Amino acid sequence: MLANALILTIAILLALGFWLLNELKFLVPFKHILLHQYGSFILAGFAALFMNLFAGIYALERKFFLKDTGRKLSHIDQQVAAGHAPVPPPDIHPENN
Repeated sequence: MLANALILTIAILLALGFWLLNELKFLVPFKHILLHQYGSFILAGFAALFMNLFAGIYALERKFFLKDTGRKLSHIDQQVAAGHAPVPPPDIHPENN
């Protein structure tokens, strides 16, 4: 799930970067001045945008893709306890613990 959030975040930021490259063509003659004076602020803003976007995508993935996970896992646990699953039930003997 982390990998999916990371890939989606990078894809969104690449799309945003390419769009900004197209929109800010008029700043090309000043790129050395802008990067020298404001490079650290641009990098800090990019890092903050990356972290917020990553956290938002991760939260959305957890909300929508892990829906009813507890109910599904409890159903599997009940099957294992009843002996209807191919997974052997756990040993609950005091000498094994």
